[in-house]
Amino acid sequence: MKRILCFGDSNTWGYDPSTQDRFDRDVRWAGVLRNTLGAAYEVIEEGLNGRTTVWDDPIEGYKCGKDYLIPCLETHRPLDLVIIMLGTNDLKKRFSLSAFDIAQGAGVLVRLVQQSAAGRAGAAPAVLLLAPPPVAKLTWFDQMFEGAEVKSQKLGFYYRQVAEELGCAFLDTATVIVSSDLDGIHFEAAEHRKLGEAVAQQVRELV
Repeated sequence: MKRILCFGDSNTWGYDPSTQDRFDRDVRWAGVLRNTLGAAYEVIEEGLNGRTTVWDDPIEGYKCGKDYLIPCLETHRPLDLVIIMLGTNDLKKRFSLSAFDIAQGAGVLVRLVQQSAAGRAGAAPAVLLLAPPPVAKLTWFDQMFEGAEVKSQKLGFYYRQVAEELGCAFLDTATVIVSSDLDGIHFEAAEHRKLGEAVAQQVRELV
């Protein structure tokens, strides 16, 4: 059985922009991925609301993806593939980051996986880097994510550069899904399904 780790933020956790609750396991994109791939694959969901790539959040705390990634890999080893989709929370005004720096933060996570021994027989797992889709019309997150709309349009470009530099697989999710206009940040159920099915297609080619 192939083991896949999905490492992400609230959109991997399954935040519903309509109810502010959590989508059911079969609605979340990682659940769609699991159901699409079938019994030959085990899909592990590691989504955390507010998770950043490498930045410590001075307000919310305990959100730095870099701090948790290595323990997470060790917990779930052996892994065949690690899927990383982070960066949306790095767009928060409090971090004052460029799209370039956010992509570099994602690259740090890719390197950690590539330098780990969390794969089969002490090797490193493969990595699939997902660039988050651009931020849509912001509603109640407008102050927290002030200026994010423009910067988020550039994430796909810089994430692709990072993936090419590090030699990992890549998907620009903006070619598949859009963020919801209900809050500007999260995915509606139909987008989760599109993303899960698109990721499944790439996973079959990778492992």
